[in-house]
Amino acid sequence: MKHAVGPFEVKVVPSGRAPSGNEELGEMSFTKVLSGDMMGTSKGLMLTSLTSDTGAMAYVALETVPASLHGRSGTFVLMHNATTRKGEPEADSLHIGIVPGSGTGALMGISGTLAIQKDAQGNHSYSFDYELP
Repeated sequence: MKHAVGPFEVKVVPSGRAPSGNEELGEMSFTKVLSGDMMGTSKGLMLTSLTSDTGAMAYVALETVPASLHGRSGTFVLMHNATTRKGEPEADSLHIGIVPGSGTGALMGISGTLAIQKDAQGNHSYSFDYELP
């Protein structure tokens, strides 16, 4: 298993479309500029759900990552799914994994999982555990 870390900047843009006019469901696009051990600019699409009564939230997303990872260049796709409950951090769940078979170029055959951290100042970073054949 290899490990990569680094900061990233993210820009999220709401699409303005709510499926079936439901304001609790949302659609967004996002762009990440990755630095550190993995360098590149990824793009993704996200669907969100927020229950205003309870503060429960969930999102799913697909993110295409064209990057240089420890000097190996290629592309892969990440799949995100997360849930959270307001006031219940122990119930939070976030999983970001590589879509099997999505690697291209020198990243063909890549597998692994990625974690996201956000500090008190709002800065984002990633921790990425991966394997290559």
